[in-house]
Amino acid sequence: MKKVLTIVGVVLLLLAGGLSAFVATYEPKQRPALDETVEITEARLTRGAYLVENVLACFECHNDRDWTKFGGPPIEPRGAGGPCYGEEYGNPGKICSPNITPDEETGIGSWTDGEIMRAIREGVDKDGKIIFPMMPYNEYSRLSDEDTRAVVAYLRKLPPVRNDVEETRIDFPVSFFIKMAAKPLDGPVGPPAEDQVATGEYLAKVGGCKACHTPVDSRHVALPGKEFAGGQAFPGPWGNVNSANLTKHANGIAAYSEESFRLLLQNYKKPEAQVKVEPERNTIMPWLVYANMTDEDINAIYAYLQTVKPQPDEIEKRPAR
Repeated sequence: MKKVLTIVGVVLLLLAGGLSAFVATYEPKQRPALDETVEITEARLTRGAYLVENVLACFECHNDRDWTKFGGPPIEPRGAGGPCYGEEYGNPGKICSPNITPDEETGIGSWTDGEIMRAIREGVDKDGKIIFPMMPYNEYSRLSDEDTRAVVAYLRKLPPVRNDVEETRIDFPVSFFIKMAAKPLDGPVGPPAEDQVATGEYLAKVGGCKACHTPVDSRHVALPGKEFAGGQAFPGPWGNVNSANLTKHANGIAAYSEESFRLLLQNYKKPEAQVKVEPERNTIMPWLVYANMTDEDINAIYAYLQTVKPQPDEIEKRPAR
């Protein structure tokens, strides 16, 4: 019996050692970064500025924010990196938003264009390491090749800022499991079909509407069949906020016409919207970003939301902690 127990013990040790080695050496799935240099044109700079500033909301994360003002407008310089959010906000470690200006040492100046494109859409950084999926690369995976090039062109033209942001630190076992979040693209990504609903679906995904307004489980996996039902919790320096129901239901946006929906978003581009608020009574919703989307794009998102299955969820948008 003693001999059997010894053998079992040895086997368990070997299995444990093998598992430890697997966990330590496992790398996220990835493909080589594209060997591409993006030509910087006026058209790409214009499109890139629009996407970064008004659709993808890049500066909502990659900047310090002034939470004493409504919407937490970014503090200059743009793209220099944002704050760290730790366990006090329910995160598995400390998540920091890196510097995305073209500074050679502390930003992305030493990255190739292909490496930047891969990071945006596939979740793997310059060194082949996984990016924490607070960076919405699963949503950005839908970003077309040309739109991604436009984003790269715009980021290349940002003034370089030397700002060495603290590295993200993720606790085990989440640090291992997030490595499985990377999904390499299997080929070129084209633009959406040239119709209003398809354009709206594209913008609602890459713009984060679907990701934020769909409830998730304890592992932060979207609940199937509950797209745009709202109720996802977002604790942070802005307070405790739940995302709204965006479906065509009485508890969602059924009462909104195309015009009233568009005006709801565009209302916040007015200077008087920049009012002082208590930081803990602010909002994570990037009103100030989406306010400057074009009429056509907002109308397209509205048209798409009209096709989404209505959800009856009644959301308490600002629950007590």
